[in-house]
Amino acid sequence: MKIGIPKEIKNNENRVGATPAGVKELVCHGHEVYVQHTAGEGSGFCDQEYVEAGAKILPTIEDVYATAEMIIKVKEPIEPEYKLIRKGQLLFTYFHFASERPLLDAMLESGATCIAYETVTDRENRLPLLIPMSEVAGRMSIQEGARFLEKPQGGRGVLMGGVPGVKPAKVLVLGAGVVGRNAALMAAGLGAEVTITDINLNVLRHCAETMPKNVKTLYSSRHNIEQELPTTDLVVGSVLVPGAKTPHLITADMVKLMRPGCVMVDVAVDQGGCFETTHPTTHSEPTYLVDGVVQYAVANIPGAVPYTSTLALTNATTPYALRLADMGWKAACQRDPGLANGVNVVDGKITYKAVAEAFDLPYTPLDLN
Repeated sequence: MKIGIPKEIKNNENRVGATPAGVKELVCHGHEVYVQHTAGEGSGFCDQEYVEAGAKILPTIEDVYATAEMIIKVKEPIEPEYKLIRKGQLLFTYFHFASERPLLDAMLESGATCIAYETVTDRENRLPLLIPMSEVAGRMSIQEGARFLEKPQGGRGVLMGGVPGVKPAKVLVLGAGVVGRNAALMAAGLGAEVTITDINLNVLRHCAETMPKNVKTLYSSRHNIEQELPTTDLVVGSVLVPGAKTPHLITADMVKLMRPGCVMVDVAVDQGGCFETTHPTTHSEPTYLVDGVVQYAVANIPGAVPYTSTLALTNATTPYALRLADMGWKAACQRDPGLANGVNVVDGKITYKAVAEAFDLPYTPLDLN
């Protein structure tokens, strides 16, 4: 199979769809890999490393899309890429369709097959291609939250861990999934007073048993969240409904309960965000104010640490990419129902129910025959 790895063109997105090591695995399986010139530079991988791994370097993004039968990316295609995608082409990347109707419309019109990292599942019904970036995003949410709590960045001027005689910051983490647990661990490691919420009591019990002593658990309800907000310095939104739009756990009125200079980091922005006041931001302009509260809603948080992120993502995606290339997407999905869960769009039809429901559009069950 001819596989293309284009350079990411989303704002400040420095990750790349595969490392040279990942490319080498594909080449060793007999596939042709085409990498766009300088695609890996933002992650610390030069063209020569890809050449040594067996790839061919193409000068433009247009060349990569025109040559490849399968495109491996990190982020969803953006508008300049829409016209490059053709009928029958396989795209393997993060899509988050439920939060972006123009992207969905463009992919339906293209006739391409779209396999979304974020809805692929494993035998335990986990999300193996989302987990690595969720781990990065959860840890980064605290790193960025701590930065924007600093006064020069618009925050209250609070040190996460405090000092002897001065209380540490209070951190509220909404959702105890992969993002939430990593955020809580990172905040606890910095010495903050952490509260993590969820609606699953078994998950909360597990957190209570395994988290550091400065992490407390709380059942997630509007009342409980409202009680926490007036004394919270940093809120991390990390709720995920796979493939669907995220519910708003903090409304615009609830933001008013927080003190000026507090920070809200919405890691769920890719799926629409779990704060009503969320709108996507970029690494170049990461924050905005709502009622004096600093809102951080960068849609590609792991892109700030592309070397780490690209290595972690390639470790997870390469086995799936090999199956898709070796067997073709239909045979690979017949063999692996979890991979079939990743198929969101095929030849102008929506094949993932939650995406269709998000926009009240027709749903077509996936046909692998």
